[in-house]
Amino acid sequence: MTETLGIREARARPAEILSNAEAGDFTVITRKGERVGAVVPIEVLDAVEEAADRLLAREASAYVDEPTVSMAELLADLFSDDQGAA
Repeated sequence: MTETLGIREARARPAEILSNAEAGDFTVITRKGERVGAVVPIEVLDAVEEAADRLLAREASAYVDEPTVSMAELLADLFSDDQGAA
């Protein structure tokens, strides 16, 4: 179940909001009618963090699979460009 509370009401009910999260419920907090945050079960946060880590690892591995250049090759390329411009 998801409950939506304004910030004032949320401040008045922190223990209840945390108990609801322990029970698996979500509480969305609003400020001036805009959704600004949520209290969710810790398992949900853990799953989101794990998914984000997997996504970042997948993106990083795409770069690892690209061909690399040694420092010597990079310097040789830089100096050959400089000499061609002179």
